[in-house]
Amino acid sequence: MKNLILAVVIGAMVVGAAEYAFAEPGPERATVSLKVMSAAELEKAGDESRSAKDYAEAIRYFRAAISKDRNNALLYNKLGIVELQSGDANQARADFQTSTRRDPKYAEAFNNLGAVDLEQKRYGSAARNLKKAIALQETSATFHANLGTAWFAQNKLDRAITEYTRALELDPDILTKSSRTGTSAQIPPGEDRGRYNYLMAKIYARRGDVDHCLQCLRRAKEDGYHGLANVYKDEEFTNLRQDTRLAEVIAPPTAK
Repeated sequence: MKNLILAVVIGAMVVGAAEYAFAEPGPERATVSLKVMSAAELEKAGDESRSAKDYAEAIRYFRAAISKDRNNALLYNKLGIVELQSGDANQARADFQTSTRRDPKYAEAFNNLGAVDLEQKRYGSAARNLKKAIALQETSATFHANLGTAWFAQNKLDRAITEYTRALELDPDILTKSSRTGTSAQIPPGEDRGRYNYLMAKIYARRGDVDHCLQCLRRAKEDGYHGLANVYKDEEFTNLRQDTRLAEVIAPPTAK
C-alpha cells in the first residue's frame, strides 16, 4: 500500500495507527568476532541492534545466529522482521517462508507473510496467510487487525468490521500503540484513509466508545471523506446523535 506504515509488535499487539519505523543507524558498535559468540548471544545482540534501529547490524547478527542454528524458526522470523523494517520485503518473505517450513505451527511467521502480502497489495494471499495464523492462534489481536486490513483493501467491509471488532475485543489499544520490537508485524491501511476512519468510527460507536468514535470522525473529516453526512443516517450512530459534540465535528443536515 502507498505510504504504508509498518508496526512491529509483541504478541497480541499490532494495528493501529502503528508506525513503520525508519531511522538513521545507531552509533557504531565495537567489532566483535561473531565466531566466538553462541547462537543465543548472537540473537540477543540482534535484538539489541534492532531495538536501536541499527537494522544492518541486526541482520548481520541474526544471519550469524542462523548459521549456528539452521532449524530455529524464531531466528528466521526475527531476520524477516528486520528485513521488512529495512525495506527488503522480498527477502523478508523468503525468510518468513523458511520459518514456516521449520515450524508449520508458528503462527507469527504466517502473520508476517500476510504482512508482506499486504505491503505488496497481494490481498487474496494476505487473507489466506492471516487465516492460517488465526487458526493457529485465535487470540492474537494483531492477526485479526491485519486480516481486517486485508478485507478492507478488498472492499469486503462486513468482514473487515468483524475482524477489527475482534481485535479490539482482544486488545482495546491495538489500533493506537506501537513498538519496534517483538515477533509480529502489523500493517494498517495505507490508502483511502477517510473511509477507513469512518469505518472505525462505526466500530467504536457499536462498542459505545464515544470518544474514540468522535476522534475517528474528525480524522475522516480531515482526510476529506465525502460520506460524513451519513453519520445522521447510519444506525450505528443512533445513540451518538444525542451527543452535542457530534454537531461540532459534523454539522447536522439543514431542515427543509
